Amino acid sequence: MKNEMTANVKKVLTKLDWMREQRIWPNGMRYLWTDAFGVVLLVSLYHELKQNRFLDQAQQLVADVERVLGRRRGFRIGQAADRDGQYFHYLAMWIYALTRLGKVVPEYRAKAIQLVKDVHPAFVIPGRGVQWKMLEDLSAPYPGFGLGALDTFHGYVVYRMLDEDALAGEIRRMKTIVKRSYQDLVIAQDLGLGMMLWMTCFFPEERWARVHRERSLAMLDRMWTDPPGYFCREFGMPSVKFAFTNFGVSLGLQSVEAWPERVARLNAFFETYRSGDEYDTDAITHVMACVSYFPGEFTPQHIGT
Repeated sequence: MKNEMTANVKKVLTKLDWMREQRIWPNGMRYLWTDAFGVVLLVSLYHELKQNRFLDQAQQLVADVERVLGRRRGFRIGQAADRDGQYFHYLAMWIYALTRLGKVVPEYRAKAIQLVKDVHPAFVIPGRGVQWKMLEDLSAPYPGFGLGALDTFHGYVVYRMLDEDALAGEIRRMKTIVKRSYQDLVIAQDLGLGMMLWMTCFFPEERWARVHRERSLAMLDRMWTDPPGYFCREFGMPSVKFAFTNFGVSLGLQSVEAWPERVARLNAFFETYRSGDEYDTDAITHVMACVSYFPGEFTPQHIGT
């Protein structure tokens, strides 16, 4: 296992060098989801290799995100003109990234707690759900968007990972919605299934987590396309596939320690696959590929080691 991990880390380091040379990431345009994954990746490399340069890079990335995307309350989705507004699930992932960095540098834990306090009241409708997308100043829901299906679960998990005492009220309100909604929730897309699996890994004995681990694996089993070895976007669409969403599934599977052979197969397939569109060079594809090869601080198996 250690030899395999070393090979995967080398692969990640090579890809990081290539991305920087191509000005894809972290020296490209800011995008909160990708940058959240990137912060956790850099913290993971810091723990694995015991090299301060990765901790320095993680802190520099946070500063860049704050400078470019930071708003009075929360963070804009991305730097590009069409990435306006705020997504709760992006904010939740950024909170998780600050949590992992905050375990090493405590000031980032305080930033994460303040972020929850800033955005939670705007997004959360007590007893009902979480708004999927808000206007950039959080003054109102973004027109045309309703409640997010996974957002309550995402917030509940990352809040608890951050600080169960400081966020007791926010966690309680999220838990109420989780308990009311988990039985009826059906997830049909690959990335949503992968992220739900990831969420279940932290509190695996809770009823909602047991139910959705089983449901997610059952649905993903129906979406596995073999040959050549990938998860299709939705069941019944076997030819539709995205690299970055498969890498999200990979993270979920590794988090619950399921199907390592399929993780290896999809990683191998997307090593050479080219979609012929912007995703071939988009940072989200390559940063999430790195996480697929080296999930590190995303998984309970590696947290604290």
